[in-house]
Amino acid sequence: MKLIFERSKPGHALTILPPLDVERTALPAALLRESAPMLPELSETELSRHYTELNKQVYGVNDGFYPLGSCTMKYNPRVDEEMAALPGFTGIHPLAPKTATEGCRKVLELAASLLEEISGMDAMTFEPAAGAHGEFTGVLLIKQYHDARGDSARRKIIVPDSAHGTNPATAAMCGYEVINIASGEDGCVDLESLKAALGPDTAGLMLTNPNTVGLFDPNILEITRLVHEAGGLCYYDGANLNAIMGHVRPGDMGFDCVHMNLHKTFATPHGGGGPGAGAVGCKVFLAPYLPKSAMLDEPGHCQVRSFAGNFLVVVRALTYILTLGREGIPQASETAVLNANYLMKGLREIFTPAFDRLCMHEFVLDLSDYKKETGVSALDVAKGLIDFGIHPPTMYFPLIVHEALMLEPTETESRETLDEVAEIFRKVAELGREDPEYLHTAPHKAPIGRPDEVAAARSPILRA
Repeated sequence: MKLIFERSKPGHALTILPPLDVERTALPAALLRESAPMLPELSETELSRHYTELNKQVYGVNDGFYPLGSCTMKYNPRVDEEMAALPGFTGIHPLAPKTATEGCRKVLELAASLLEEISGMDAMTFEPAAGAHGEFTGVLLIKQYHDARGDSARRKIIVPDSAHGTNPATAAMCGYEVINIASGEDGCVDLESLKAALGPDTAGLMLTNPNTVGLFDPNILEITRLVHEAGGLCYYDGANLNAIMGHVRPGDMGFDCVHMNLHKTFATPHGGGGPGAGAVGCKVFLAPYLPKSAMLDEPGHCQVRSFAGNFLVVVRALTYILTLGREGIPQASETAVLNANYLMKGLREIFTPAFDRLCMHEFVLDLSDYKKETGVSALDVAKGLIDFGIHPPTMYFPLIVHEALMLEPTETESRETLDEVAEIFRKVAELGREDPEYLHTAPHKAPIGRPDEVAAARSPILRA
């Protein structure tokens, strides 16, 4: 496919702006460009065809199966988009007086109360712009708490080895030393490793439950008790809340603060650089340190983002919660767990599950034995799946499983789709035994073949 500048031809043009209907005013000389901007020149037909072709290159959940583990790429109901498009929400200015933002404030207040109930927290902010930003805000709450008490010796954050990569990065950004603890053979936190890491210098623990290999830690109450006993606080990474919402609350597990990815659990847009929302909730004793939105409170409070965060994302999430209601929320998580276990059973005879027991919303396959047998790696299998019309699962994560493929089918996939997916995995596995070179060079039917990903990462070409 050609870039839009490669399509450009001098003299081609289209009119996209209406005629000027106000008095023309000259800009000050200091604000004028010295040279004309480099813009493509295309006709309306050429521009339309370019974006139509570009759209065909994109693969999303509306195109087919999209099982990225720990990402919850589920279908977003159209009613959520319709509510977010209401003029009363899209036309409001964030600096409008409170008399003009009463409806928007009601949205934030209602969404906060419902998410507090779902998470077991006492207070909520919607300022963080995404999940990692929510992590950052949550860890800053822990930092503020210890600093306010003069407990400056607590300089370490404990993070399990199966954690999302953003967890240790967030702790380091907040100025903490990251202490990595091992998982046990069961894939959960090793209690002895945790006990050895705890001490008077422990600020807190960052953990998601169910964890990154899709397992609910049976020792979660003991884990949070040990951290609290050592004087630390417990932070819950809400990336996997989709598996337990409506059934188990992080606050009841012993967590003190939590971030929730509205774009993972509550069916708001995901990917493409945003907008996202990483709502952060906390227990009452941390509430004084929570960022406060100027739309809801008097100006002057500390903020981690401008205004009230990505407000329209919250509108979508609230619509999703209200549509499902008290019965639908737990049903969604039940179905997510059911679908994951059903798909794992369908793949068990094809590839080896890393932890072959009841999982939650996602599971990890270990292709180490398959690679020894065929020479075909997890990467090769993932690329081969593209030729069969489905998006590859997460590859090589978590790092504790060497040839890992992590799948999360979500609750929005049908049984028929899951059966079809299992059959595609079977075909790819057989292809690896019969013609491994095909998978080594896959994909063959995608718009782009296999790129040199190492070179692209180490020597990126960011402009022509």
